[in-house]
Amino acid sequence: MLIGNLTRDPELRYTPQGTAVCTMGMATNRTWVTDSGEKREETEFHRIVAWNKLAELCANMLFKGRKIYIEGRLQTRQWTGQDGNARQATEVVIEDMLILDSRRQGEEGQAQYDNGNMATPVVEQPVVVSAVVPEVEQPVEEKKTVKKTKSELVADDIPF
Repeated sequence: MLIGNLTRDPELRYTPQGTAVCTMGMATNRTWVTDSGEKREETEFHRIVAWNKLAELCANMLFKGRKIYIEGRLQTRQWTGQDGNARQATEVVIEDMLILDSRRQGEEGQAQYDNGNMATPVVEQPVVVSAVVPEVEQPVEEKKTVKKTKSELVADDIPF
C-alpha cells in the first residue's frame, strides 16, 4: 500500500496478445524528526505497472502530479541489456487504485514552477458529498413522561 504523487503521465501500451499495460512513476515522501530535533524528509521513487482494465482506467484518469493510493505487490525483473550488462528493475504491480485529490487536468493546483524549479504540488482534499435526503416534517406527538419510583420499575422499562 502506497500513497504518493505521480511523477509523470501514465503510458498505455498493449501486448501482442492485446492486453493493456500502463506504466507510470510515483514519488512517496517520508518525514521525521531526528533525536537532535532536526526535521528530515526523504523521497522514494517507484515504477508502477497496471494491467488490463485498471491499466486503461489509469491512462484515462491519471496525470502528472495527481495524488493516488495504490495496493499491489512487488515484482523484480532481470534481463540482459543491449550493452551485455545484467539489468534489474523492481516494480509495484497494482491491483487497486484510488484517486485522493479532486483536481482535473489543466486546473489550478497542479505543480507550480518557481524560478525554473518545480515546487511541491498543492494537493486539495477530496470533496465528500453527502447523499442525505431531507426528511419531510411529520407532526410531533407529545410524549408524557411519568416518573416512577424504584419499586415500580420493571426490567422491561429499561431501554438497554
